[in-house]
Amino acid sequence: MGRKVTVATCALNQWALDFEGNFQRILKSIQIAKAKGARYRLGPELEICGYGCWDHYHESDTLLHSLQVLAALLDSSVTQDIICDVGMPVMHRNVRYNCRVIFLNRKILLIRPKMALANEGNYRELRWFTPWSRSRQTEEYVLPRMLQDLTKQKTVPFGDVVLATRDTCIGSEVCEELWTPRSPHIDMGLDGVEIITNASGSHHVLRKAHTRVDLVTMATSKNGGIYLLANQKGCDGDRLYYDGCAMIAMNGSIFAQGTQFSLDDVEVLTATLDLEDVRSYRAEISSRNLEASRVSPYPRVNVDFALSVSEDLLEPVSEPVEWTYHSPEEEISLGPACWLWDFLRRSKQAGFFLPLSGGVDSAASACIVYSMCCLVCEAVKSGNQQVLGDIQSLVNENSYTPQDPRELCGRLLTTCYMASENSSQETHSRATELAQQIGSYHISLSIDTAVKAVLGIFSLVTGKFPRFSAHGGSSRENLALQNVQARIRMVLAYLFAQLSLWSRGIQGGLLVLGSANVDESLLGYLTKYDCSSADINPIGGISKTDLRAFVQFCAECIQLPALQTILSAPATAELEPLANGQVSQTDEVAEKVKQFFSKYSMNRHKMTTLTPAYHAESYSPDDNRFDLRPFLYNTAWPWQFRHIDDQVLQLERKEQQGPKDCV
Repeated sequence: MGRKVTVATCALNQWALDFEGNFQRILKSIQIAKAKGARYRLGPELEICGYGCWDHYHESDTLLHSLQVLAALLDSSVTQDIICDVGMPVMHRNVRYNCRVIFLNRKILLIRPKMALANEGNYRELRWFTPWSRSRQTEEYVLPRMLQDLTKQKTVPFGDVVLATRDTCIGSEVCEELWTPRSPHIDMGLDGVEIITNASGSHHVLRKAHTRVDLVTMATSKNGGIYLLANQKGCDGDRLYYDGCAMIAMNGSIFAQGTQFSLDDVEVLTATLDLEDVRSYRAEISSRNLEASRVSPYPRVNVDFALSVSEDLLEPVSEPVEWTYHSPEEEISLGPACWLWDFLRRSKQAGFFLPLSGGVDSAASACIVYSMCCLVCEAVKSGNQQVLGDIQSLVNENSYTPQDPRELCGRLLTTCYMASENSSQETHSRATELAQQIGSYHISLSIDTAVKAVLGIFSLVTGKFPRFSAHGGSSRENLALQNVQARIRMVLAYLFAQLSLWSRGIQGGLLVLGSANVDESLLGYLTKYDCSSADINPIGGISKTDLRAFVQFCAECIQLPALQTILSAPATAELEPLANGQVSQTDEVAEKVKQFFSKYSMNRHKMTTLTPAYHAESYSPDDNRFDLRPFLYNTAWPWQFRHIDDQVLQLERKEQQGPKDCV
């Protein structure tokens, strides 16, 4: 009797509302899974429509097209003789659910709705879906006519139900359910479910992979069993990057690890595992078995199909592997680079335009683009035809094959140093040197003519000419003069992004990249509608501390020595006159609690215009999606600051009194 099962999970680079592309990637993953001998295939959460449809879930077309794709999958010869587990939105009795649809040989076996919805941070699932709250209960779902005609079924089970094959039992979790205090896999495992699956739409956050792996290994360590996790990967049209990390675990060990960052649109993992290892592992845990004897049973849908084959004695089983993690610096070099690649190829632009100031932040953005070029060259070298076709389309050369990242960077990245009369030779040299080392097409220009023209209009209308503080002007004049320079740079950035390739006889336009980090955004240390205003920002969700570590990593590992001088230089915006030819304005300020809240509240309005940025931390100042706070405050904070002062006084009194003598 067979007991060894080969199961498959995958990471797919799905795109919101790209039903045709999503269908083809799902089909390809099933094809690969079957070729590897798998008889069960798990896909990511909401893979048919793409996870990031957001308010498009409110539209009936999204559900209709999802049903059409499901019908096409059911009707395909590729999906025969393998249990397929796909994700899509389903409307049941006028309520919209986030569901798993499990089918075999043109028959839908069951529909399992998500029971715990993600509704914090970037997630808004309760806005679009309702959780299924009836534990271990099912209803009959009436299939739409297009599916009835195909499957010859009128209704299928809908609810909290598990699937029993001839040789094992399979239960579903969906993303957030793994992260909840009482995950379904606990009771399912106690009820004899041997294979737990988790279809995720989990985005990248620095250092998050450790938690994800720990949750899976702990789930199978305490309760035994096989655990499959599928995830989306790539940018599906938003600020988030879904970072794969598909995995297969058993009894507390990892047996297959998927990549976290890659340019492969379809990645399929398989493992051959012995069900007897699960059964013997569980039988030895007496405390688990006592709990199992008291658990309420799950309704089971029986299917006359086996995951194992009858003669499998000589079938080799998979061996455990040690999970390999990326360092945070590697994550920054890879995650935003993959995100930029998806954004570039899917927007069908010809490259990026980056104002390069000679400082750490713009240098970090440049390094991420260079990292993207390295990934593209590596993917092409390894035979990735999708990447090759995409890059040929971007550069408009059907015979082009990228081999050197520097050469590719020269085609895809235009950098520009925008000098003013307040700029120093040091920043100019640093920007030029870095551009040479990464190979970008570099431009140096002066904005003085444009600044004088704008100020000339103001002077003509008002009869006044503002001056810097260094020349006797007021603080208002000083700030306005700085802002004019910053905003002129934004106008020029967009002009050159639209027309610089045209001027060189090259087709297409460029996406403008921003370089404001998360700390600058929180403090409002940027000018509204300056160079922080861009099309996308690869570093907008990354802290200054992590960015500096990343730039140091690039200096050492990618061998870009120009970065060492950038790291050692004082940070400056160079918007005020030089003092004796040297920088007089520094950006780094010693932060205290009251200073932080004053700056945050005064500058909160700037967050309403933040450039869409790669999300990389557990927090983001992004007003549109994450930081749902006001942008008009009482910036004096009288009550709060008074209590802060009271706390300081109490601490000072305690220090003056000294420690009490022990009797």
